[in-house]
Amino acid sequence: MKLPRSIRFRTTVALAFLVMLMWLATAAVTTRQLSGEMDEVFDSALQETGQRILELAVVDVLGREEEGLTQHITALDAHDEYFTYLVRDTQGRILLSSHRADPDLFPTFAQNGFHQTDGFRFYQEAAVRGTITLTIAEPLAHRQSVSRELALGLALPLLAVIPLSILGIAYSLGLGLRPLGQLRDKLARRDASDLAPLRLDTLPTELEPIASTVNKLFGRLNAAFDAERSFASNAAHELRTPLAGAIAQVQLLRKHTREPETMRRAEAIESTLKRLTQLSEKLMQLARAEGAQLLAGTPHDARVVVRLVVDDLPRADRARIDLNLPATAVQCDIDPDAVAIVARNLIENALRHGSDAPVYVMVSGDGWLHVENDCVAVPPATLQTLQERFIRGDPAGVGSGLGLAIVQTIAQRTSSTLKIVSPLSDTNRGFRASIKLGHTA
Repeated sequence: MKLPRSIRFRTTVALAFLVMLMWLATAAVTTRQLSGEMDEVFDSALQETGQRILELAVVDVLGREEEGLTQHITALDAHDEYFTYLVRDTQGRILLSSHRADPDLFPTFAQNGFHQTDGFRFYQEAAVRGTITLTIAEPLAHRQSVSRELALGLALPLLAVIPLSILGIAYSLGLGLRPLGQLRDKLARRDASDLAPLRLDTLPTELEPIASTVNKLFGRLNAAFDAERSFASNAAHELRTPLAGAIAQVQLLRKHTREPETMRRAEAIESTLKRLTQLSEKLMQLARAEGAQLLAGTPHDARVVVRLVVDDLPRADRARIDLNLPATAVQCDIDPDAVAIVARNLIENALRHGSDAPVYVMVSGDGWLHVENDCVAVPPATLQTLQERFIRGDPAGVGSGLGLAIVQTIAQRTSSTLKIVSPLSDTNRGFRASIKLGHTA
């Protein structure tokens, strides 16, 4: 099974596993040390108990009238007997025993002191010049039971420690990694045109190198984009004068020539030069859409800009426009020049690619600019590509293929929305482009 790629998850699992191992290792070492200490305590208790019983047994045995008599100590009440003992004489006769002592389990040792078998720990002590010997036994199971309880007592907290550790580690990592998440969110909220450098003074030391590297990347991208926009704008601007001169010369040639073939060629050259002039103008608009400040400092009435664009059209084109503006002002935060570029491109696109039917230009009460024209319905596959650069619905048609791309660029950089629909509702023809400019006052 593949683990999640989350740093927080993997670190939490690793630290929780490490905590568990450390706890188990500590519990094992502690249990071992305590078991050794407990063995010493048990041996001391076994020895002290045996010596005390031996003193009492000597008094009891020496005070008897009959020699070699066995006496069993009767238990006063039921209890667990951890120590059992036997008192024997030199002939091996049992003089005194605890009530649960089994003689078969008590071997005779050649030397006094501690001894151990598979099941018992013994202590042997002699008195009265070796004539009376006491052997006291403790089951090893008793000590093992105490060791198990001790180990269990140290291990049981793991059931609570591990979940609490996981929660604590996950929460702590969440706090520690929060600046990383904030940096991620800042980058995610940016659009493609926002290449402003990140602030480094609010970031932790560990993230400063990352943010610094990102800022350098932003700087290189910004420089590359600026160079590209500058080249396009300057090239288009520099072309305007020679193109205008060339068009004037071609028009002069047409005026003075009487040859049909020369007239035809002059018209073709003039048409090509005019298309090249339009292309240079669109390139300058695109450079402005990509590089200029597109938001106005103070709101303005978008109706005024749209009306000026319509009034600036040639008379023949203006006659085809059906303009509908709301009675109240439409406050717009987009720069007036950018609004004019948007309106002009949408209207010119509708005039150029539509039929001879009127073009409807409407600013709605909620701030949307709608431009509709009659035409053959655009196929869905083509409709999805019209906002790309140098893409035309009809590859053989006129136009640069930049109009909707310019509008889309302005919409993206102003956090607006461009919608294109074809065909129109309740019909199988038509095309409509809509963009949100502002809101009514």
